Amino acid sequence: MPLGFGNIFNGLFRQYGHTVILLLRIIDVAMLLTAAWAAHFFWLREYAVDQHYRIVTALGVLGAIIFFEIGQVYRPWRNDAMRGEVARIVRAWLLALLAVVSIVFLVRLHVWFGSSYRWIASWGVLGLVCVLAARSVMSQVLRWLRSRGWSQGKIIMVGLNQMAVAVARQLNHSPWAGLQAVGYVDDRAAGRQPLNDHNLQCLGRLEDLPALIDRHAIDEVWVAYQGESLTERAQYQLRHLPVSIRLVIDCFAFKQSKFLSLNTVAGIPTLDFSVSPLHGVNRYIKEAEDRLLALILLLLISPLMLLIAVGVKLSSPGPVFYRQVRVGWNNRKFTMLKFRSMPVDVESKTGAVWAKPGENRATPFGSFLRKTSLDELPQLINVLRGDMSLVGPRPERPDFVEVFKEQVPNYMKKHMVKAGITGWAQVNGWRGDTDLNRRIEHDLYYIQNWSLWFDIEIAFRTVLTGFINKNAY
Repeated sequence: MPLGFGNIFNGLFRQYGHTVILLLRIIDVAMLLTAAWAAHFFWLREYAVDQHYRIVTALGVLGAIIFFEIGQVYRPWRNDAMRGEVARIVRAWLLALLAVVSIVFLVRLHVWFGSSYRWIASWGVLGLVCVLAARSVMSQVLRWLRSRGWSQGKIIMVGLNQMAVAVARQLNHSPWAGLQAVGYVDDRAAGRQPLNDHNLQCLGRLEDLPALIDRHAIDEVWVAYQGESLTERAQYQLRHLPVSIRLVIDCFAFKQSKFLSLNTVAGIPTLDFSVSPLHGVNRYIKEAEDRLLALILLLLISPLMLLIAVGVKLSSPGPVFYRQVRVGWNNRKFTMLKFRSMPVDVESKTGAVWAKPGENRATPFGSFLRKTSLDELPQLINVLRGDMSLVGPRPERPDFVEVFKEQVPNYMKKHMVKAGITGWAQVNGWRGDTDLNRRIEHDLYYIQNWSLWFDIEIAFRTVLTGFINKNAY
């Protein structure tokens, strides 16, 4: 789907999807309650649920409601996005269960003891299965009803371009919307704007709109924006008809559509080309997440860092930390900390150079630190200071930035967020002496799709895949 196009359908979803969303919420709660009772009956063989289990069930359902909302579970459905839907539900439900277990443990409810841990685990699995099964059934029912014309709003597109084709394709794959693009009108000669692989039927010219609306019982007219002239002519043709008119902006027309999104600022609609995701409350959420976790991690690994510091001092004379100027958020320079892995004067003649395989500038102990990424641990201090984030694009030296910004398109956009200790590029293998264009693509994808959950996913993948990397020299 074109970037920015998803925001159009989010708005459409808010208008047409209220009934579906309400039904989804009710079904989710019903499935979780059913699963809780079934798990209780399986382990205890009792139809009645005692008070302790009812309290935990209520907490779990409440947690699910909250985390489902935060995790954007109730988003527009698309038939080709089931994997993303499942991932969001699994993540939100696991967080809800984790919150419940934490609360139960802290208040020491009686239900926590005995066989109740088996009940909670069974409820977790069964609840997830029930929610996913119910949604799958509901999706199929909506598709079946829609295929038979139930609650179908009909749309005519004015003008044919790539956005008009994308609109029709998305509507036909969105069972929640209850809308169907029946065709388009366009005054331009056939072949003037050839578009392949579209099923939109040409219904006539712009002047035929009033008759077509009456003949096909059209509910809305969507104008694929191609200039004010077409929009004004469409409005003129429809001036006597009580039909809704929508303007669809052709995002394909913008060269920088990779960053294009529709937004509202102080009630003013804006078309955003390149905007940092860390604005408003998002900035403070990430700031709190970074500093709290950095403090906890520093306390936990302080014995390890002390041992590494001793190893650095014994390996070669000089300070424990290697201080290096890097470029971070909003192109601001900061001093990044590492455990020193090279002799003090190793760069006095060469200056800043890119680490390459086979080089022998590092000490034996320093080489070990690099290969295991343990030399990066002092950057937790940078995170605590506010210079860096736990997750984000890796920062570069100013000398390299000056070169790369001329070679790589949109390179400087990586500085729209704080630099990170780990990032989306790193967990996908694009670290060290690898394709710079691929790394920037991953950094920009992270910026465009940032969320708290995305940060957590990257952090978990960093831990699971380990810190040893073949491209670390």
